[in-house]
Amino acid sequence: MYAQGTQVAKLAPHLHWRVPYKSGKYGSRWSNRDLDPIPPEERTWGGIDYWAYWCSDMLAPPLASTVSGVMSLGFTARETIPIVFFGFAICSVVITLTGKMGATYNVPFPVIIRSIFGMYGSFPAICIRAFVALMWTAILTVQAGNFLQRCLEAIWPSFINFPNHLPANAGIDSAGLLCVFLYWFCQTGLALMPISKLRILFWVKGVIVPPTFFALFLWAVIVTKGGGPLIKGKYELTSTYMNTAYSALTGLNAIIGLFSSLAVNMPDFGRFSKNRLAGPHQFLALPIIGTLGALTPIFVTDAHSYLWGEFEWYMPAVIAKFDSRAAKFFVSASFILATIGNQVAAGTYPFSNDITGMAPKYINIFRATVFISIFCIACTPWNIIKNAAGLLAFLSGYSCLMGPLAGTMVCDYYLIKKRKLDIDQLYTDRGIYWYSGGWNWRAYLSFVMGFAPLMPGFAKSIQPTLNVGGAWKLYAFAWIFGFFISLAIHYVLCTYISVPTESLVEFAVYPPQKGESSSAIIEGEDGEAKGVYVANEKEVDNMA
Repeated sequence: MYAQGTQVAKLAPHLHWRVPYKSGKYGSRWSNRDLDPIPPEERTWGGIDYWAYWCSDMLAPPLASTVSGVMSLGFTARETIPIVFFGFAICSVVITLTGKMGATYNVPFPVIIRSIFGMYGSFPAICIRAFVALMWTAILTVQAGNFLQRCLEAIWPSFINFPNHLPANAGIDSAGLLCVFLYWFCQTGLALMPISKLRILFWVKGVIVPPTFFALFLWAVIVTKGGGPLIKGKYELTSTYMNTAYSALTGLNAIIGLFSSLAVNMPDFGRFSKNRLAGPHQFLALPIIGTLGALTPIFVTDAHSYLWGEFEWYMPAVIAKFDSRAAKFFVSASFILATIGNQVAAGTYPFSNDITGMAPKYINIFRATVFISIFCIACTPWNIIKNAAGLLAFLSGYSCLMGPLAGTMVCDYYLIKKRKLDIDQLYTDRGIYWYSGGWNWRAYLSFVMGFAPLMPGFAKSIQPTLNVGGAWKLYAFAWIFGFFISLAIHYVLCTYISVPTESLVEFAVYPPQKGESSSAIIEGEDGEAKGVYVANEKEVDNMA
């Protein structure tokens, strides 16, 4: 009977309530294999891998929608391109700083955040980050289904007349629903693969998608003979501010907001670095790829206006008007690949990492990915897109929460703890990162003080008729304001008012390096290694 139960457990390991394998190094309730430091042999990502990753994340439909939001303020390409470049450059600084946290200690965001907000205090911060990934992943499933519909129409033109059996208020027709489900099966299958294997997906997208973007750009330049009103016209402000400086800040905030959530959870990917993200490549990738990628939606929308008399940013609608069936198929297929890469890189994997950090003994990356995949269908995202303009404004304005979160993280790690953490204590119950009852009140006070002044503007972005006085003007540069206010307040709190002495260590304790199966490298003030502690297996298992 026992043998039979064991065999069933081996055949269906994911049916247990608890995560069905022993943690690699730590035995505490804060640990499982997906959260433990990446072993040296799996730290294989180099500079070119991260550039492929950024191609996967950047060249996707969200870039087009964000650029359209900037241009809707009344800007032409001449004003938009510098805004895009500087927005991504600012964001890339913070992404590089947070990415190095994960690259140094080889742990994901939900583990790093414990050292800043406390063991229990990390939970709200994790939820803030996970929610936006959850919603955008669901919304993009519908858009990718529309790209698949264009592919099928290119292969079988009769699919355009696919009979609809759904009511008008369903928010989607039968053809669209079929394509959403077909895409969902493909996306879910890829999302359930280990992220180490999905590096190949990022490489494939890095080879296929950029040439597609470039081909669309050339087509748009040729048909418009160098550009139409979006390129050569004069800008006319249409934003609420009616002021060039405030409108530019609003556009800059929108660009930063595109990757504001990734700015805090870059440790999820930085942990795979084989050289601790050495070199300037991480900083350069985002502004270069993002700015060049933004040219395509700008010129394609301009070409659509030139050919069909109206501006159209929604790429499935643009592709539907192509005369060439081959162009319709290959462009749509490329955008499907682009969307899958974006969903995995910025949606399912970060969400799964985040949720795993909240209950490691019961949730792992596989289970969390199954949950988000089911949610993408169960929430009927086509109705969200149809009815919830306020929700989309809410998601777009999420940067007012991400800025203070990033500012608190950067200050605590670099200015307060001087980049010195004890890797073992990040998995220890009631250890040095326990603070007060598992919460670091200093971090939360800094975070709240960073976003509280932005709340009137945030509310007005969701409900424009609200009268909140002049306080809403801060919202024009919400991310930048929140980042620096939280950073400054946290520094003053932890340096002059209440020093968190229990969490400050004299020497940094790192996970095992290559050739050291169970060790911790100890580093002094000057960054020089002072010694190596090597533990036996029993000691290692009991360290937590």
